[in-house]
Amino acid sequence: MGNEEHGPVTADLRLLQAAVEASGEAILITTAELEEPGPGIVYANPAFTRMTGYEMAAVLGRSPRLLQGPATDRGALDRLRASLQAGEPARGEAVNYRKDGSTYVVEWLITPVRGSEGRITHWVSAQRDVTERRAFEDRQALMVRELHHRVKNTLATVQAVLNATMRSSVTMGEFSRAFGGRILSLARTHALITEDQAQVASFEGLLRAELDPYAEGGRITLRGPALMLPSDLAVPVSMALHELTTNALRHGALAHPGGRIVVEWAVEDSDAGPWLAWTWNEHDGPPPTLPTREGFGTRLLNKILAAQIAAKVEIVGDADGLRIYVRIPLGRG
Repeated sequence: MGNEEHGPVTADLRLLQAAVEASGEAILITTAELEEPGPGIVYANPAFTRMTGYEMAAVLGRSPRLLQGPATDRGALDRLRASLQAGEPARGEAVNYRKDGSTYVVEWLITPVRGSEGRITHWVSAQRDVTERRAFEDRQALMVRELHHRVKNTLATVQAVLNATMRSSVTMGEFSRAFGGRILSLARTHALITEDQAQVASFEGLLRAELDPYAEGGRITLRGPALMLPSDLAVPVSMALHELTTNALRHGALAHPGGRIVVEWAVEDSDAGPWLAWTWNEHDGPPPTLPTREGFGTRLLNKILAAQIAAKVEIVGDADGLRIYVRIPLGRG
């Protein structure tokens, strides 16, 4: 009779144990005592071993506090303790430490197990490693903040370009062509930045986006190291390069069949941090004495580079062509 009564219960327990052992979530069962040295671990499933590196035999009788360390959020632990003292289920997450000392972010759900008299006898904790999810969410939040910042900078750039275009355009048709080209350049730069997960753009890539269409016959020479610019620098730099290219097409080296452009750049160190130093050299074009070129230099290049990103700009004209020297602070690493 006894075997008939306890047989199904034993079978159910074996089935429950098999399910817990096969679970992908770490399962801990502890005693109910909250004061140190308790609660003591009485069971840990294989998923717990995979997540923490601790075998069950190594943690039996020990407190789950062995997983905590300097980076563990004490506020999360205080909230956990308050819920457990109230006899309520607790949900939360914190940084834990594996046996090898590496960290992971754990999410837990802890529920009480009560005896026949209603008193809590054990705690059951279901845990999962959410390190990758948390890192993804943090990256998403960073990208949203970067997007807000970039939109603000972009609107400032558009306003500066609009004002400069209005002042330098004689006719409505001239304004439409100039402003449209500048907006297309801005859109192209944003496409380059968006395609990169780090939200940066190559300085050489920005140059090639503007100058490659005119590179036939060796007219364009680019020399410098690989350099990535963050979006807050890439946008105004690309706009300046667009203006330089457009100016060269209308009045400078690219307006002459034998004209050439050489762009050289380097990163210089200083007490204030690194600087991007680059030179735009036009050769074998018409002498840069046209008033439109002088107006361009003072109203557009300085507006975009000097005012927005604290660049130092020097414009020099000689019989061979236009020379523009630019130094841009890159900030401390």
